Amino acid sequence: MRRKASVVVEKDEHGFYAWCPELKGCQSQGQTLEETLANIKEAIELYLETLPESERDVLLSREILTTTVEVHA
Repeated sequence: MRRKASVVVEKDEHGFYAWCPELKGCQSQGQTLEETLANIKEAIELYLETLPESERDVLLSREILTTTVEVHA
């Protein structure tokens, strides 16, 4: 079954860092954005393999939205 998971990616001096907010502790990194996205996808799939299907459904049914806001700094 195909499902969607949220992924947050940050760029820093070492490359890119990604994590999945729905899956506590599920994170990865890479030198490029493409490598990081491939790595986090693999990490999410491996993480989900360790969970019973009922728990997967609960975790992946959460709706996480991201946006930006303008602030005075």
